[in-house]
Amino acid sequence: MSMSSTAFKQPKAVWAVAFACVVSFMGIGLVDPILPALTSQLHATKSQATLLFTSYLVVTAIMMLITGWVSSVLGPKLTLVTGLVIIVVFAALAGSSGSIGGIIGFRAGWGVGNALFIATSLAVIVGSASGGFAGAIVLYETALGVGIACGPLVGGVLGNISWRGPFFGVAVLMAIALVATIVLVQKMPKPEHRSSITEPIKALRHRALATTSVTGIFYNWAFFTILGFAPYLMGGLSPIQLGWVFFGWGIFVAIFAVFGAPFMKARLGTPKTLYGSFTFMALLSLGIGIWSHHPTVVIVCVILTGIVIGLNNTLVTTAVMSIAPVPKPTASATYGFVRFIGGGIAPWAASKIAESTGNTHLPFIIGTVALVVGALTLSTVHSQLAAADDLDTHADHETAEYEEEFAEEVALGEVD
Repeated sequence: MSMSSTAFKQPKAVWAVAFACVVSFMGIGLVDPILPALTSQLHATKSQATLLFTSYLVVTAIMMLITGWVSSVLGPKLTLVTGLVIIVVFAALAGSSGSIGGIIGFRAGWGVGNALFIATSLAVIVGSASGGFAGAIVLYETALGVGIACGPLVGGVLGNISWRGPFFGVAVLMAIALVATIVLVQKMPKPEHRSSITEPIKALRHRALATTSVTGIFYNWAFFTILGFAPYLMGGLSPIQLGWVFFGWGIFVAIFAVFGAPFMKARLGTPKTLYGSFTFMALLSLGIGIWSHHPTVVIVCVILTGIVIGLNNTLVTTAVMSIAPVPKPTASATYGFVRFIGGGIAPWAASKIAESTGNTHLPFIIGTVALVVGALTLSTVHSQLAAADDLDTHADHETAEYEEEFAEEVALGEVD
């Protein structure tokens, strides 16, 4: 039985958390289709509007440092519920706000809940899912892909009615996820060892984790420059039209996260696949930079970046978990903190650069350089990534042999 097939045979509790993950990840791309509308209707500058990404992601990053400690104090389920409640409240407040400053502030509060939820949801899925760690990662990345794909489309449909619609939509969906989590997810024991707030920072002393985390900064800088600033270069599309563009992008993210990443990893290995994906994304970023005044080129390049995002999301997350010599929750918190800092600053920096220079090409040229530097940085841990691949391959062979032997025993009537 394949990893992808076992990943989707899960208890109801896992599906409840997975649904909440889908809605949570919608929040990343939800505001993309309404950025131009917010700029015009609330009389905001582009750099002010892109602060919706910055406040959300930077606060998420900082909160990642304490999520392990909070979870060890409250327990996984209560941490999940707390995060969901915060998201519901602040998403609704953002929709009720009448100023860009208010929305930026409420998105920051939303980021607090998002950090508590994201960091804990992966641990809950891993702990509750059938199919082991690899199956849980596939399910988690599937939720991420579906959420990223649906977020812009939901944002576009609701944003076509009002810019407030996407915020209220998330509040309602997260309220449903909150009820499902309370009812279906069993109380899980607190960790025997209470996490320290300083553990994620101390983990950066390990070179492999620090290097992959820094690689995440460069990759996310380019990614969120495209996600946060490219909508302004698409020729004045309506929210629903922008929603369809980013829906196409998100479909690629989902397909390549779930199916493309395992396929490429099995044939080329993690290092070569990531070098190739970074190179391809650098070319796409460069294409947007060169032809930033040609909306069709920008749209096509943005949609194609979904291929790279899907590959990178799965492979880099798995690589960090595999090569980090610290517990998985600590590795996740450390990597999340470092990469989200870069992702949060990038859209605002891109818009400020464009506003101050009058040059819409430059942010994407900088993104291209960031990707090249990221690939070179990643190459310094090539041996560790290759070694992690070898361990995964060995584990997959052992699992396949066990499943084959078990099937033979069932066929012979030796096992019920």
